[in-house]
Amino acid sequence: MTETLTIARVGGQGDGIAMTPDGPVFAPLTLPGEVVRGEVRDGRLEAVEILTPSPERIAPVSPHYGDCGGCSLQHWAAGPYLDWKREQVLLALARERIETDVEPTVAVPAGTRRRLALHARRGEDGRVVLGFKARKSWRLVEVTACPVADPRLVAAFPALRRIADAFLEHPKSAPTLHVTWTLTGLDVDVTGVERRSGGLSGDARMRAIQEAAAADLARLSLAGETLMMERQPRVAFGDATVPLPAGGFLQAVPEAEAAMVERAVEAVRGAKKIADLFCGAGTFTFPLARVAPVLAADASAAGIAALKAGVGTAKGLKPITAEARDLFRRPLAPYDLRGCDAVVMDPPRAGAIEQTRQLPGTKAAVVVGVSCNPVTFARDARILIDAGFRLERVTPVDQFLWSAHVELVGVFRR
Repeated sequence: MTETLTIARVGGQGDGIAMTPDGPVFAPLTLPGEVVRGEVRDGRLEAVEILTPSPERIAPVSPHYGDCGGCSLQHWAAGPYLDWKREQVLLALARERIETDVEPTVAVPAGTRRRLALHARRGEDGRVVLGFKARKSWRLVEVTACPVADPRLVAAFPALRRIADAFLEHPKSAPTLHVTWTLTGLDVDVTGVERRSGGLSGDARMRAIQEAAAADLARLSLAGETLMMERQPRVAFGDATVPLPAGGFLQAVPEAEAAMVERAVEAVRGAKKIADLFCGAGTFTFPLARVAPVLAADASAAGIAALKAGVGTAKGLKPITAEARDLFRRPLAPYDLRGCDAVVMDPPRAGAIEQTRQLPGTKAAVVVGVSCNPVTFARDARILIDAGFRLERVTPVDQFLWSAHVELVGVFRR
């Protein structure tokens, strides 16, 4: 059934929302105030036609926009778009009855993302197709340009297609190339290769290695298993240089990482000992070690090993103690955190509810929460606030440009 609707607001997933007598209708790629027309099916507007565009609508910069599912808000002017991201943080906090100063969203420039997850499939003509999933679909959109990505990643797409070809040996394989630009060149970790039928054959491995060498990759790995390494992929955290584990975690955009690190370091100045929890390979650890000794912990043994390897690469750091520990199953207790008067946490999207419950019993006067999920951040923040902490301020960071995702840094004080 064709309907004409007026978009009231943009929802948390980036779709416009129109209110109707039958409930909300979600309309992709629309903006508040726009009058739109389309077919309503299961609460979604399909084949959307913009009848009255918003004055905030701008021309998207990607040739794949609208089909590619990577960006959902490229059509929105920068000012209201960044305000919307701040609003998502305010709404998440309000659900937990939390009021605080939420600063303007920190913007990042286009062409700065150093990590991409590229899906590879074989087309009907046998050619390798490399790209991103379409919106609300398993269909793959072939991508030849990406204004979000570092241009050095985009320049490597042709070589990455040739590498991907070797991983499409089995018809059930659905490889994803996790591509990272490092100080020593491209690092590629491939997942999604069929293993039940014996995994990748020796011939396919050799073809992948040969193509990786021809492309001058620093490293090629299969689900964390190194297939070839011409140079150790390295990244800089503060003044330290750290060997990046195969398939290891790294913030997607250096400028966003710098904004978050700057705020965490500023918040803990004057501390005598800092705990860096969910530390990964040391994104925050090394800058924090300029302030005070650091106790670092993370579930990834490879990340902790990389962190330890980076300790000797920088001068003037305070002592760093690092431990591989699952902080979901075995959170650090007040006894483990004795002497720590500041805590920095950067957990996964699920948040850190068990670890957060341990913090009120410590001597920590300041807690810095870094999060990629405002909802779980607000849930965990309520625990600290109920225990006597005050959420001093929150800074949203637009690490994932033109998407609905928003990162943040929150500072709590006793």
